[in-house]
Formats: sequence, C-alpha cells, structure tokens
Amino acid sequence: MKILIEDIPEEGLSVDVTEKIQTDTFSAVSPVVSHLELHKQGSEVMVDGDLDADIELQCSRCLKDFRLRMKLPVNVVYHPLEEIAESGGHAAKHALHHDEMDMGFYSGGELDLNQLLTEQLILNTQMKPLCDEQCKGICPVCGTDLNTGSCNCTQKEIDPRLEVLKKLLSDRKE
Repeated sequence: MKILIEDIPEEGLSVDVTEKIQTDTFSAVSPVVSHLELHKQGSEVMVDGDLDADIELQCSRCLKDFRLRMKLPVNVVYHPLEEIAESGGHAAKHALHHDEMDMGFYSGGELDLNQLLTEQLILNTQMKPLCDEQCKGICPVCGTDLNTGSCNCTQKEIDPRLEVLKKLLSDRKE
C-alpha cells in the first residue's frame, strides 16, 4: 500500500494495513495486520502504530520450520530522499547513526507502507532464529536431530587450524 505524502491531511491520517509479506528470511503465515497513524510536519512524515504478524522461520540449529508471533511497535520518521541529495549528501551513501535507526526515507512523494512493515519485521527478527532456546541442533557427522534422539557418532575431529598445535605437542613429548 502506497500513500501519497500530499494526501496526508494536517490533522494526520489513520491507516489500517493488511498485507501478505514474504522475504528470503521468513514468510508471513497469515497477512500482517497493522494500525498506523501518519502525521506530516513539513517534509517529514512521522509514522506511529503497531503491527501484528505470524511468521515462519527456520531454526538455525535443527533446520526445522517454526512459527513465531510478533507484536511490534512502529515508530519511524521519514525524510525525503531528494532533500538529502540536494543538501550535498548522497542518499545512497548516507550512513545512519545509532540515534537515527528509527529514520527512513521516501522518494517520489509517496510512502510505501508494505516496505515499512517488511523492514520492521526484518529488523526485529533474530539473526539466528531458534525454535527453542534448548534446541540441541543436528549431529554434524550423521545429521540426526539431537532433539528427538541421540547418535553414536564420535566427534573427535580436530579443527584443521589446531592440527599444527597437536603435532607440536606430540613432538615435544618425544
């Protein structure tokens, strides 16, 4: 859903968004539901609200798919991309500082709310999602899911980078 900046009235705009979102990282099991309040102050647009999503992720330990419910606040201030370019900065090279992480950019006089919701979900998804904090993962030798059973693999494999140290220690003992 795209909103034209010029269509936002002075008293603000209340928008209910329901979008199906899918990325390389996750897919939404059901449409993402969000209630947003948009307020314009000069060329800036403040977006406040919340979003509610059920997403499907893959556990980084056992590789099983699992669902995660996300309820997030949305607080972003959008600046026009063109103003940054005109002020001598290159928008593509504009680095956000820690205190600017709630800042976004719009171009062409419109704000893409689908992109906003996707960004918020990606930013709030764990880098290494886990189906459970106690997940044991899979055996690196045979691939058995260690959450459902055990295996008889011996894991005496030494990191090749440390093999030199092992040789050095064995030479010292001789």
